[in-house]
Amino acid sequence: MSTETLSALEARRIALAAQGFADPKPKAEPGRAHLKRVFDRVGLIQIDSVNVITRSHYLPPFARLGPYPQSVLEDAAWGKRKILFEYWGHEASLIPMQMQPLFRWRMAEAREGRGLWGGVHRFGVERADFVRQVLKEIEKRGPIGAGALEEAGKAKGGWWGWSDGKRAVEWLFWAGLVTTSTRKGFERLYDIPERALPRAIVDTPTPTPEDAQRELIRIASRAMGVATVQDLRDYFRMGVEETKARVGELVEAGELIPTTVKGWDRPAFLHPEAKRPRKVRTAALLSPFDSLVWRRERAERLFGFRYRIEIYVPAHKREHGYYVLPFLLDEKIVGRLDLKSDRQSKRLLVKSAHAEGHADPARIAHSLWEQLNAMAAWLGLDRVEVECGRPLAQELRRLSGA
Repeated sequence: MSTETLSALEARRIALAAQGFADPKPKAEPGRAHLKRVFDRVGLIQIDSVNVITRSHYLPPFARLGPYPQSVLEDAAWGKRKILFEYWGHEASLIPMQMQPLFRWRMAEAREGRGLWGGVHRFGVERADFVRQVLKEIEKRGPIGAGALEEAGKAKGGWWGWSDGKRAVEWLFWAGLVTTSTRKGFERLYDIPERALPRAIVDTPTPTPEDAQRELIRIASRAMGVATVQDLRDYFRMGVEETKARVGELVEAGELIPTTVKGWDRPAFLHPEAKRPRKVRTAALLSPFDSLVWRRERAERLFGFRYRIEIYVPAHKREHGYYVLPFLLDEKIVGRLDLKSDRQSKRLLVKSAHAEGHADPARIAHSLWEQLNAMAAWLGLDRVEVECGRPLAQELRRLSGA
């Protein structure tokens, strides 16, 4: 069995290329084909509702493509010609439509009471009649939002209680009995898959759990380039034992190459077709939930970058800020910025700007300033305003002329 040995820098370059950061950004305005290329690279994008800059799922395409019309993503996810669907991939995620059959084993497990978190699982068992009532309402009236379901419940004698109703639709969504047809604002409108998904997808035969899991591991491996078993398991949040089994099978078939990465404390596996660039030239502000960094242990292993999101940390205890975006420059993460869109005054606010210990603020500031201004224009904001006083922020303020 062939094995590989990689330096830490080689592994980092492979990971960056696998995530699409070695690809040149489009010269013209990116469109649907460019967005599809991003999803082909990363496999899925995590959805998050926090809207302090813009919602997180809009940011990974921006990091890889540059300014693109957000309507392109909205049309792909929730328009009439959808190529994406929503499901629990890596948390709540947007996933290429053709991958929907690969998650049916997870949906079946949910219907059998496996794989769900405790409260939703217990609710599905204890309130099965209520869940069926909610499903019938969606079958009758979908696409329909939770608010309209609540109103329907009041009209029919108060059978819908908000917490119970929310648990019911979450159970139905996890079980694959309903899905997102579209969104209104950011509210999901639920419908049954037979109406919400393309007929070709609905009619696609369901693979065996083992076949589906192997394909998910293949996709995760391609999206990361080189990865540990734990990395591969986390990408689609698979179980420990099933991941170990599928990885072993793919190694045996020659579809994963056992690899030693210098400095890593555990074995890794290389995708046979992983690109190995000699250099990576890029600049990108990353969502906290970007697939390059969402597994914090992997980000630390690849970049020496220790990152913890501080949304739920009391303000006076935060080290870096409320909603902090790592700044990737070429092959390193060189800084982190707490950003906020002030939509009323049309400003992108830099609440804090921290250079990493290995980075010279004066050397990275120009590229960062370009990215901040590109982001502001993309978001429809008029200017970038720096509100903090650290060395990196001082360099940014100098470039702004303030």
